Amino acid sequence: MTAPAGCQLIGRWRIVEADLWDRSYLNLGGPAMITIGGDNNGEIAFGALQASLDLSYSPSMVHFTWAGCDEMDEVRGDGHAELLDDGSIEITFTYHNGDEAILKAKRDTSSTAC
Repeated sequence: MTAPAGCQLIGRWRIVEADLWDRSYLNLGGPAMITIGGDNNGEIAFGALQASLDLSYSPSMVHFTWAGCDEMDEVRGDGHAELLDDGSIEITFTYHNGDEAILKAKRDTSSTAC
């Protein structure tokens, strides 16, 4: 794995749309999110899925493998996220031997009280 080296995707992103699922499904368990950490790790949660990401970086893209649970079943896969001209990211999210989804996310600007 390479270090982040100025990767513009590091941070927390709100998943706002998908080609396979509607918004109500995306936010089923809470706000749909992807977190891209600077330590080669991240997280994604949408619908009934919660997964950890193992990341590699370039300035405007991250590649990842992921593993987690979806409706209590173990699942895994891979994908990548790419920074778009409008400042959002497009995520290609692939289940191992299964579906491929295209997700769009915007940088999360919300804050919570400590």
